[in-house]
Amino acid sequence: MLQNSGFRPLGRQECLRLLAKVPVGRIVYTRQALPAVLPVNFCLGPDSAVLLRTSGDSDLARAVDGAVVAFEVDEFDAATRSGWSVVVTGRAGLVPDPAESEPPDGEGGPDSWMPVRDGVLVRIETEVVSGRELTG
Repeated sequence: MLQNSGFRPLGRQECLRLLAKVPVGRIVYTRQALPAVLPVNFCLGPDSAVLLRTSGDSDLARAVDGAVVAFEVDEFDAATRSGWSVVVTGRAGLVPDPAESEPPDGEGGPDSWMPVRDGVLVRIETEVVSGRELTG
C-alpha cells in the first residue's frame, strides 16, 4: 500500500469496537463450490465472536457449519469520501437455539430480521480481524 494512500490500518480492538457499532454485516462463505455473500443482522458475543441467527435447515446453516468464513462490515460517507471497513475471518459453527438449549457463555444472539424456523445461532470465531479507515 502506498505510504500516503488515504487508508489507515486499524488495530484489532478498534476493529471490534467498530464491528459492534453496526447492526448489519455480510457473511462470505462457499455455496456449491462458489463464493456467496449474504447480508445479515448480527451482534457480538461476550468473547467478541460474531453471532447471527438463521433457520436450522437453511442453506446458510448447512454451508457454514465447521467452515472457515469471512464476515465484513463497513460504514462510508460518499460526500466526505471517508469511512471504514472491518473483516473477520474464522471458523463458523452452529449453536442450538437458546429456547431449546442453553448456548455456551450465555450467548443469546440477535433476533433474526427474517422469519426463522428451528433457529440456530451461527457463531463465527474472530480468529483474524483486520480493518482500515479511509480518510477523505
